[in-house]
Amino acid sequence: MLCGKVFFAFWIFFADESKGALAVALPLHFGLPTNQNGGTNMKRINLRDMYPFIKTDVWIDLDDEVAQEIRRCDLNESAYKLRTYRHRAYYSLDRNDGIEQDVLFLSISPEEYYERKLSNEQLYAAMCRLPEKSFRRIYAHFFLGMSKVAIAQAEQVDERAVRKSIERGLKQMAQFLKKM
Repeated sequence: MLCGKVFFAFWIFFADESKGALAVALPLHFGLPTNQNGGTNMKRINLRDMYPFIKTDVWIDLDDEVAQEIRRCDLNESAYKLRTYRHRAYYSLDRNDGIEQDVLFLSISPEEYYERKLSNEQLYAAMCRLPEKSFRRIYAHFFLGMSKVAIAQAEQVDERAVRKSIERGLKQMAQFLKKM
């Protein structure tokens, strides 16, 4: 990683000429790491491949760490494009065309509303047939979102007792709902 150190910098000047752009690269070396032979670890890249507005070949030498970082960014971008293509995620929910509104605030039909009401009534009827401890623990765990450990601490009992009570209560509810 670069860790904030400047290993290599370059300036590029472009001047419009009648036969295209004139590109001049001025490499400036600042404390480049050296290899075992005393030379620097450099990689040669073409700026035309990275910048679409450059029309001529401009070759520069980069430190291996910088070249690896550029390669990593290119791979990440390619992976993102591939995931977008595979999952057909060509849209954003942040657009102002109402798609986010439709996803977040789903309007349900009267039939769906009636079915949900019936299933909720059946669920509450099954819960009311449970013993008080099981009812209280299932309600705290599933409706209030409390963990089994928190319920056990609040009731000053072992966590295993709470877990077993919830399991037995769910089995009793399942049996009751099958009979309905």
